[in-house]
Amino acid sequence: MDKRSAASEPKGEIRTPDRMQPRWGFAVSSGILGWILDAFTFFVLIFVVDALARKFHVDKSAIVWSITITLATRPIGALILGSLADRFGRRRPLIACVLFFSVFTALTPFAPNYTVFVIYRALYGIGMGGYWGIGASLVMESSPPKWRGLFSGIMQAGYALGYLLAAVAMRTIEPRFGWEWMFLACLIVAGLVAFLTMFAPEPSAWKKNRPESLGAVLRTLLRHKKDFAYLVLLMTVITCLSHGTQDLYPDFLKSAHSFSSIVISNLAVIYNLGAILGALVIGYFSESLGRRYSIMVALTICVVALPAWAFGSSLLVLALGSFMMQFGVQGVFGVIPAHLNELSPSSVRSLFPGVVYQLGMLFGAPSVGIEFALRRRLGYSWALTVFEIGTIAALFFICGFGPERRGRDLAG
Repeated sequence: MDKRSAASEPKGEIRTPDRMQPRWGFAVSSGILGWILDAFTFFVLIFVVDALARKFHVDKSAIVWSITITLATRPIGALILGSLADRFGRRRPLIACVLFFSVFTALTPFAPNYTVFVIYRALYGIGMGGYWGIGASLVMESSPPKWRGLFSGIMQAGYALGYLLAAVAMRTIEPRFGWEWMFLACLIVAGLVAFLTMFAPEPSAWKKNRPESLGAVLRTLLRHKKDFAYLVLLMTVITCLSHGTQDLYPDFLKSAHSFSSIVISNLAVIYNLGAILGALVIGYFSESLGRRYSIMVALTICVVALPAWAFGSSLLVLALGSFMMQFGVQGVFGVIPAHLNELSPSSVRSLFPGVVYQLGMLFGAPSVGIEFALRRRLGYSWALTVFEIGTIAALFFICGFGPERRGRDLAG
């Protein structure tokens, strides 16, 4: 893999013709908005687990288990839809992907029984998994090079924003219209994403590097298997960082500090705002600092936040610690769309980073179970701390010796 940074690359590679394409803003807007919708449709289920369990006459654990099914089918979507986007262009597969996962989201509360519900969630996972690779490639190939890091951060901040919007929907849509409408609301946004995408141009980077066939797409993926393995490892450990700091934290606040649901909900809003800000700030500065160094700066913020995040004795200290922690965690993620696209082979820029991203999410998912097991031996605070110190140390090593191609000519 090419380890050149922007400083060692010819200046002519920094700028690409497609950056100034007319209507590039439609491409960037649709890619980012679709990722926000992707997150919203995923997290909305988490807020209505009890209602779904009552509807299908199953235990809550059965509804939670459906999340695992969704995670398991996401790489399938990344492989299928990413291949189509590399062969036939970004626009049509992106529209098809958004409409696909939105329709199955809308159908979820109307499933006639639990079995059909699980099938819907599996199909939803295929559509959801296909989106990131297509959306990220469309945004990165269409945005001006000097703003690539910023738009990378904006796109990844969209995931935290989607989580917040799901929480807002629970407080606004559910009491007035019923929880089913939380699933139906996505259709409006899906229509907007499709409308914006119709006016977006195909990136000239895709036109220049378009593979001859779907077979050529898969052959390219196989030729870069070492690069692929490295990036999957990177995304797996980053997923451990993310899930390890987020998934059990509400339960930690409840179990270790006996906070009420309202207090925990308010803290979640605070640290999700930190996540959005971190993705934007670190993504923006990655254009000047470099992708790897920016990730390591974000990891340093996580280390500084650890004592207050895990051992804070007051609500104020815990709020500050969780805000800083998620600023750092999502700061790492804010660099990822640009970093993966710059390190991916030009002809498979939807498939390659998309599958890498989703496999990393899948392989990193057991992190929560590991943390929970550590809790029984070490106590909650030390379990979270030990797990995250190990994860952060691994990321420092992986990024410190890894490649970077900041400023790469994506059309090259």
